[in-house]
Amino acid sequence: MADHQQSDYKHGSMDIRAQEKTFTGFIRMAIWGVVISLLILIIAGLANA
Repeated sequence: MADHQQSDYKHGSMDIRAQEKTFTGFIRMAIWGVVISLLILIIAGLANA
């Protein structure tokens, strides 16, 4: 069986600035992707009208 030992980890003590920055960048790129896709659809719809 696995030996479960006590660790030195303290909840909430990890530096997560890099993860927060990556997540913010991901959300920003996702929003830009949606906006660009909508603009392309609107332009295609107007050009086809």
